Amino acid sequence: MDNQTRSEISRKKAIAAAFTILTRDGVGGLTFDSLSRESGISKGGLLHQFRTKHGVLCALLEQHQIQFEQIGREYIAKEGASKAEPTLAAQIAMYRESSNQPHSVARAILAALVESPELLESLKASDTAKMKALQDEAPDLDLSLLRYFAASGLAFHSLMGLSQLSNSARNRLFDRLLDEESWPAQVPQPKPRKRSAR
Repeated sequence: MDNQTRSEISRKKAIAAAFTILTRDGVGGLTFDSLSRESGISKGGLLHQFRTKHGVLCALLEQHQIQFEQIGREYIAKEGASKAEPTLAAQIAMYRESSNQPHSVARAILAALVESPELLESLKASDTAKMKALQDEAPDLDLSLLRYFAASGLAFHSLMGLSQLSNSARNRLFDRLLDEESWPAQVPQPKPRKRSAR
């Protein structure tokens, strides 16, 4: 096995261990010492991979993003051809999946973002691209944005432990958000021209 392969295996092992620590002990419990114990990787090996705790948090966020982008790609491959707004549908499906994941992992990611708000900067560029894609395919942008932010609100409300909805009720709402026929676009009517006074 070459050095690059070993390094990648170690990185994945360290990221999995960091998720475990965040889930169990919160952000405050994530140190290089605890990460070394949990992963079985030397502290020096971890410092070589990540350099700082911020580097570990960045890697966790990146891994989380990759996972959900894969969910979106799989949804588009499976359902995209049948959707008038495939980007919106994929985003709603991703939010649904995030709300169905173990809350402790999602809460750990949120806690990491709270501790290091600068991590949000990396999300802003992808969010800008996402909004542009939604705008490009939307026959009624306001309606598309309402559906998008309703899905994100359902997910975040659930992840923060604030939702009183059962899993079946939440999934029923996600089904409704994904059902394009439930959301007919309002095509703006041209404004009547004013007649000029002669």
